[in-house]
Amino acid sequence: MLTLHLAERSPEASVLVDGASIAAVGPYEELAAAEPRARVRRWPGILTPGLLNPYGPELLEATYHPDPREADVLGTEPIGGARAREIFRADPARLGASARRGVQRMLAHGTVAVAGELRSRAAVDAVRRAGLAMGQRPDRLPGPAALSPTPLILLPRLVPDGPARFAVFDVTDRAELVRRGAGTCVATVIGGRLVYRGR
Repeated sequence: MLTLHLAERSPEASVLVDGASIAAVGPYEELAAAEPRARVRRWPGILTPGLLNPYGPELLEATYHPDPREADVLGTEPIGGARAREIFRADPARLGASARRGVQRMLAHGTVAVAGELRSRAAVDAVRRAGLAMGQRPDRLPGPAALSPTPLILLPRLVPDGPARFAVFDVTDRAELVRRGAGTCVATVIGGRLVYRGR
């Protein structure tokens, strides 16, 4: 089934998805006229190729992402440093569930690819199951590990026959995306599937 993704602030960069691949990229009116039976998904903001997060090991193996049922004891925010090491040392089985929750948080920030050498099978499995691509880690990392790293690293532009992998952010343009960060993500698509929807 064909799906046409339209973001209101970037209608010239609409994406027609066929299964796991991009069938076409272009102005919404042209794509809708060419494929009138395509299912249309309308989003606020801009459609982008999605983000590469270079902090895969730091966010998925060295950070504990609490289960919502632990909120009264551990809170809801990711836990790093010595406290995360203590949690994993006390119960190594927690790494797998934490990595899966970490991947979900990444998807909610428009991440479609991660970089860095993942050493644990649990983190590798979480990344693989989500369909995240593995990218090349920059030689120099700019700052602390974050779900919305600074600077944001956008993937290359979308092209026909390429993988249907992209993210939509509720901002007016890329400058606002840089200013406000990846927390503005409203949708992430990987392999043609909507893997995160914020609204």
